[in-house]
Amino acid sequence: MDIKLDSIKEQLILAITQYGGKILLAIVVFIVGRFIIGRVMSFIGQRMNSSHIDRDVQPFLKSLVGVALTVMLLISCAGILGVQTTSFVAVLGAAGLAVGLALQGSLANFAGGVLLLLFKPFRVGDLINAQGFTGNVEAIRIFDTVLVTVDNKTVTLPNGPLSTGPITNISTRGDIRVDMVFAGGSQNGVDKIRASIEKAIAACPYANATTHDVLVTKLTENAIFFDVRVWTKATTYWETYYFVHEHISKQFGLDKVAAPIQQYTVNQA
Repeated sequence: MDIKLDSIKEQLILAITQYGGKILLAIVVFIVGRFIIGRVMSFIGQRMNSSHIDRDVQPFLKSLVGVALTVMLLISCAGILGVQTTSFVAVLGAAGLAVGLALQGSLANFAGGVLLLLFKPFRVGDLINAQGFTGNVEAIRIFDTVLVTVDNKTVTLPNGPLSTGPITNISTRGDIRVDMVFAGGSQNGVDKIRASIEKAIAACPYANATTHDVLVTKLTENAIFFDVRVWTKATTYWETYYFVHEHISKQFGLDKVAAPIQQYTVNQA
């Protein structure tokens, strides 16, 4: 029994003698490395604030950098302990490649979300047109963006195609033009029809009454067509559109603006 204890003690002393220095050095490197990583993360946070990077993006970017630095520190500590880091890195790279290939669609959406959060082609609340949908941005998430359409439907758009495709931000300029077409019978004359349209626009509480166009765009034997362009806030686009349509119909009735006369040609055999 004493012989076994002596053998264990000798092996323990040998292990401490052989590996104790490496273990102590690895612990010191890990502690110092964690301290340096903390200082680096603090510096990155200060630079992000001074660069006016969005506060919603900062935690994500900082955690990404922190994880990368921590992995590098652990690999360095493993190398000090004698672990073959070359094979370890190769296995890690192969695993990363396999996961990347399996999740390439999700990774594309992830990268797209990062780009959208960094460059901000739109913000929450903006009215945009993208990927064939028009609506207000309800949320910008890391993998997708949520829109609420004008008919109150929720649409989720993947960030990958969204970040690489065309985006029309209707809210950026604040004002938007509402284009409409109206027609009156040619027997009314241009001035009478235009005056009636002007009254309807002036009654619209959403329209910029000083900035609009009422232009003759087409003349036929029976009708005079007008392009009506009214400016309004991006948030009141549809209110303006429906108000003007309804009140022009009413105003035509009040001003006795006759509709175009429908003419039919009857051929008798």
